[in-house]
Amino acid sequence: MAKKHGGIKPVVDNRKARFNYHIKETFECGLVLAGTEVKSLRMGRGNLQDAYATVKDGEVWVQNFHISPYDKANRFNHDPLRPKKLLLHRREIDRLQGFQREKGYALIPLKIFFRDGLAKMDLAVGVGKKLYDKREDIAERDARRNIEQVIKSKIHT
Repeated sequence: MAKKHGGIKPVVDNRKARFNYHIKETFECGLVLAGTEVKSLRMGRGNLQDAYATVKDGEVWVQNFHISPYDKANRFNHDPLRPKKLLLHRREIDRLQGFQREKGYALIPLKIFFRDGLAKMDLAVGVGKKLYDKREDIAERDARRNIEQVIKSKIHT
C-alpha cells in the first residue's frame, strides 16, 4: 500500500487528475529512468497531463509521460515520450491488473517526487467523473472560498 510522504514536495504534479477522477486507491512506485531524464526531472521539466499507466506482461508501464530533453546533454539525450517502467511489488501489480480489467477504472499518475535521491511516482486507481460531479466540485470549492473570505473579513474588522 502507499505510504504517506508528508513534507516531500512534488517535482511534477498532475493537478487535473483529482478533478477528472474519483481516486479509489494510491500506490507509491519507483521509476526506471535514464540519467538525462533524472536531471531534467530535478529541474521540474516533466508533464503528467495526458499520462496513464498500463499493466503488460506482469510489468507496469507509464505512457505519455513527457520529460523534456536535458539542455546540457549531447547526442545521448533521451526520447521525451518513451514508455517508462514502474517498480512495484508483485501483489501490487496483480491488484492493479485486476483494476485494469474492470470497466471504468484507469491508472493515473498523480505526482513525481524524489525520496532519498530516488525518483518515485504516486500512481492512483480512479474512476472518471461525470460532468455533474465536476460541477459539484466547482460549487463546493466556490462555497468554501466564500466562507473563508467572510471569516477573514470578520477577523480584520
